[in-house]
Amino acid sequence: MRVFDLALKDLSQLIRDWKSAVFLLVMPILFTLLFGFIFSGAGEDVRLPVGFLDQDDGILSPYLLELLNASDIVRPVALKGESADAASRRVSDEELAAVIVIPDGYTERVLKGEEVRLTLILNDASPAEITARNGIKAATMRLLGAVQIARLSEKASDHTGSVDEDFLEEALEKAVAAWENPSLTVTMTQSRASTAEGEAAVAGPNDYAHSSPSMMVQFAMAGLIGAGEILMLERKSKALQRLLTTTISRNEIILGHFLSMFVMIFLQLLLLVGFGQFVLSVDYLREPLALLLVMTAMALWTASMGLLIGVLAQTEEQVVTLAIVPMLILSALGGAWIPLEFTSQTFQTVGRFTPTAWAVDGFENLVIRGLGLRSALLPTGIMLAYTVLFFGLAAWRFRFE
Repeated sequence: MRVFDLALKDLSQLIRDWKSAVFLLVMPILFTLLFGFIFSGAGEDVRLPVGFLDQDDGILSPYLLELLNASDIVRPVALKGESADAASRRVSDEELAAVIVIPDGYTERVLKGEEVRLTLILNDASPAEITARNGIKAATMRLLGAVQIARLSEKASDHTGSVDEDFLEEALEKAVAAWENPSLTVTMTQSRASTAEGEAAVAGPNDYAHSSPSMMVQFAMAGLIGAGEILMLERKSKALQRLLTTTISRNEIILGHFLSMFVMIFLQLLLLVGFGQFVLSVDYLREPLALLLVMTAMALWTASMGLLIGVLAQTEEQVVTLAIVPMLILSALGGAWIPLEFTSQTFQTVGRFTPTAWAVDGFENLVIRGLGLRSALLPTGIMLAYTVLFFGLAAWRFRFE
């Protein structure tokens, strides 16, 4: 009971401090909106730029350009009058993800039914190489399919003998238009992924699906400033020594402060999850048990870190430094600012040694990757291991004088 009394005393002090509310709720919400806006692309065309070098000037080139323009993956950039070497340099400099070269005579040979290979200029060292190749391949296969349909339509018509080019072009135009405006469309609001649990998982394209959990992780650490200051001031003012003259034990004092930090952070996460779920439409509640595990482990390791900060700090300035500096470093390395999958392999390896990476991973397994309960077990276990480490260090260094 004395543990709860001490925890309630700490929480009442935090509630009266307006700075705690700023760090616990206002700042994470503002940064969630900011990063969500950044990751949404701000209305810009985020498709990969692909150079379009036409050396043929036949009727098929404009249709291929239309199909590339309709792609969700690549964005064609016309390279009029540019040499293949100059285009290749733009790919090497990563100004363009790829260049597609339409060779001379391409239209004539394709309409005759010959197999003609387009020239692709790619940068094998670029992470966008495979994506650009697939986008170009999809558009090219659609064009060849439209050509085949047009040729079959021409053969099935009343025309005999020589090829009727006007009829063929009309049929080709209809076939390409059918690709761009199919009579049957599928609208996906949720993507399904096969998981090790054999379940159909869901991942939504929400702009805040990364910024919401990542800012929760980051500002949970910032919220430790107030809690760390309480512990530091109690030690500095000799209040901890006076507590030892009562019936409360040393272990109960440590657990009381730890409990107050845990409750504060868990309530912060609960409010921010609610904001993400009901205001930003981030689907946190799809797997409630998994979410509860990740939130609890997140609150535990962050609280243990806050306890360690309060133990080590000698002044209010040191509390701020010991909270803000690790927050920035761990957030950057752990993928809270930029998802780790967008970074180099070395950066990802280093990032995986941080608890923030596993906290972000645990949340994103649920709201982005559409995974279930099992996906939360490893992040939860690693965060609990960090809890034991930080709490052990704090208990070892805890001073009452």
